[in-house]
Amino acid sequence: MAGGKPTVLVLASGRGERFAASGGGTHKLQALLAGKPVLQHTLDAVAASGLPWHVEDAGHPGMGDSIAAAVRATPDAAGWLILPGDLPLVQAATLRAVAHALAQHAVVVPMFKGARGHPVGFSAACRDALLDLKGNQGAAPVVRAQAAINSVAYVDVTDEGIVTDIDTLDDLRRAEALLKRAQ
Repeated sequence: MAGGKPTVLVLASGRGERFAASGGGTHKLQALLAGKPVLQHTLDAVAASGLPWHVEDAGHPGMGDSIAAAVRATPDAAGWLILPGDLPLVQAATLRAVAHALAQHAVVVPMFKGARGHPVGFSAACRDALLDLKGNQGAAPVVRAQAAINSVAYVDVTDEGIVTDIDTLDDLRRAEALLKRAQ
């Protein structure tokens, strides 16, 4: 990461079909959580992290396409933290921790109580592989390729927000309860 701080790529291109199917009356990123849209919670944490960031919200066929477009849009980035926009409880400190670990590893995966979460960090060495992504699979193939050469670090964090995504109305209610407990 010799060129500076990595850029947080906030992915906000998804259609949110599961949320609508669960009874949601709006797109999940616009659904209100504690009186504020889900995406705004995510963006507030990103802004508080002090890291550069880019929101990828153009319509793309899949997460892989969104990631590739976001990497193309940030050609001078020193690396990337890929953060789906539907993780409203992620903490700024977690973003900084992943960015810090990225200085020593090609890929950094945050873990909460044994579960993988987001943001997943990728160094500039992963640029070409990220640019080649397509479809719904996201960056999993890049993580697997780096794991095969022992270039992935798994970082334990105490941030339940890394695994608290909003895909259904039940997820939104769960996030609301977690927010209230944290206050």
